[in-house]
This record gives sequence, C-alpha cells and structure tokens, in this order.
Amino acid sequence: MANEIYYIGANDEHGINPPTAGKRTPTMPNLDRSIYENEFNRAAKIYFIEALFRNGFSVYDVKPELRDISINERVRRVNRQNLTALVTFAYNAYGEVFNSASGVGTYYSPLNPQSTQSRQLAENIYGELVQGTPQRPRGVNQLDIGILSSVNCPSALVEAGFMTNLQEARRMINPLFQIEVGEESCQGVCQYLGVDFIPRDIRYPVLRNGSRSNYVFLLQFILNQNGANLTVDGVFGNRTAEAVRNFQENNSLAVDGIVGTNTWRTLLTMAPYPILRNGSRGVYVTFLQQLLESNLIPVGNIDGIFGNQTETAVRQFQENNNLSVDGIVGPITWRSLAQID
Repeated sequence: MANEIYYIGANDEHGINPPTAGKRTPTMPNLDRSIYENEFNRAAKIYFIEALFRNGFSVYDVKPELRDISINERVRRVNRQNLTALVTFAYNAYGEVFNSASGVGTYYSPLNPQSTQSRQLAENIYGELVQGTPQRPRGVNQLDIGILSSVNCPSALVEAGFMTNLQEARRMINPLFQIEVGEESCQGVCQYLGVDFIPRDIRYPVLRNGSRSNYVFLLQFILNQNGANLTVDGVFGNRTAEAVRNFQENNSLAVDGIVGTNTWRTLLTMAPYPILRNGSRGVYVTFLQQLLESNLIPVGNIDGIFGNQTETAVRQFQENNNLSVDGIVGPITWRSLAQID
C-alpha cells in the first residue's frame, strides 16, 4: 500500500450495546424513540475506516466493541500503537429538549504532546467538513479530554452536529450524511499528511482468490460489517471468497466469488440504485430503511427485508413528497430519498 507507512487510528465515542446513558436525542417525532449518539459515531467511524483502507493507510480501530470503553482504556490502547494520527467521532448536545443549537466543529488539545500537529489535523478536517456537509460552521476549538490530551500522537475530534437540533438529529441516522462525514474526515487526514485523496466513486479493481492489495483490506472490512468474520489482512483467500459468495447470494448478485463492478457497487451501496419492492432483500433495502427513518417514517426493524411495514413507509414518503404512491422505489423515489436535508 502506497500510504501504509501512515498508521491512522479511528475512535468512536460512547457505546450502543448497551447504549451509554444520557447520550441520546430527545424522543424523535413519529419514530417514538431516541437516537443514541453512537448510532452516528460508530457508523461515521466505519465509513472513515473504509476511506482510509481505500487510500492505502494502515488502520487501527481503537474501539471495535459495541459497548462503551473508558477513556483511560482507549488512551492506553492508542499509546501502545505508535499511531501517525488519531481521529475521534462524536455528536454534540445542548440541553435536554430540541432547540436551535447547531453546527459542526473539530477539537484538539493544547496539552497533547504534539499540540501544533493536533491543531493542524483538526483544521484540515474542519476545512473539508465545512465545504461538504450542510452543517453550520462552529470552528476549530480546544478541548481537554484524555483522548485528545493524553495520547502520544496528533489527535482531533469531530463533533458533527447537535443531537438536540431536530434536523441534525435526523441526519445522525442518514447513511449519506454518515458517509460524507467519514469521507471528508479522511480527506482532511490526506491533506494533513500531504497525500492525494482517492475518492469513493472511483473504478474499483476486480478482485478474486489470490488478490492482495489495500482494496482487499477494504473488501474484508466491509464484508465483516455484513456478518462475515474475516481476518482483515489484505489477502484474498478461500474464506474471503466464501464470504463474497455469501454476500452475492444474499444480495441477488451472480454468485461467482469474484468482486467486479456490480459486487463493488452493492458492497458500497452506491448509485445507480436498484428498483426495490415488497419482497426485496439486501443491503440496498437496509439503506432504504435507514433513509426512511431519517425522514421520520418508521419502518419497524432495519433488517434488509422489504416487507409490509417498509412498503407502508415508502408509500408514506411518496405521499409526503407528492410522488406517485405505488410503494415501489424506482429512480424518482430514490432521487427524492437520496439526499441530505
């Protein structure tokens, strides 16, 4: 990997299984539940890691666990790794009810042993986020918490929005917003290190048994997010081929164990999006369900199965947006859904 000499840490604040107490939105209208902070933090971190692998970096996931891990333990983990840089994902809050506090900011600590580099990292990431996300700019600020001040590498924290702002709370579970924050944070890391950024919409190489590259790291990491249990080692062996075939079968793709254009597109849930209807299954249905919930339309379980409740939600979205109400997700419905508002 061209950038493998750089070893980047990725950290998400708080936990989701069980969720960290207090780190949640007020009750969301129509959804009748709170959104927990780590529902965003973890997803943004995952998309950040995907971008890092695509760009050829070595990657350390500071907190792969779903549960909360103490700051002291995470600091210990980081300080054993000799990282080039660390990026942490979080979401802000102001009070306990929905209000007008809003915006994105990044943080660094002047107590970090490499505080000048930490500030530069935070500024580079912030510069990308304010160009790309719809959030109000809140600047680069100082914050003295252990994951910024007590680690032995440059460290920056992203506060991507406010859980107590209804619009920004909705964005927490919008996968397009999660992807954007992860991607732009990686762009900031590339700028900080002076390396070219490889965007998400590139033409991906065909991978098969025997392949070795940073794209195999990326493939294995994504497969693990979809239920595989692979060692992410950059080597496409028999277990990776089996996981690819399982993914292809579960997503109505040609089952050949080869990762070509259609399999890459589906792994990354990228456009052009397929037509979905009652009975459809797979990652695009999960993506659809997440988008519907970010529009405050409940779907029941986000499970990748397009059943009656998902169809009802699609019809509701179509009615709300003056679309033809047929419960089928075609190009026009996708165009209306697949945006960050």
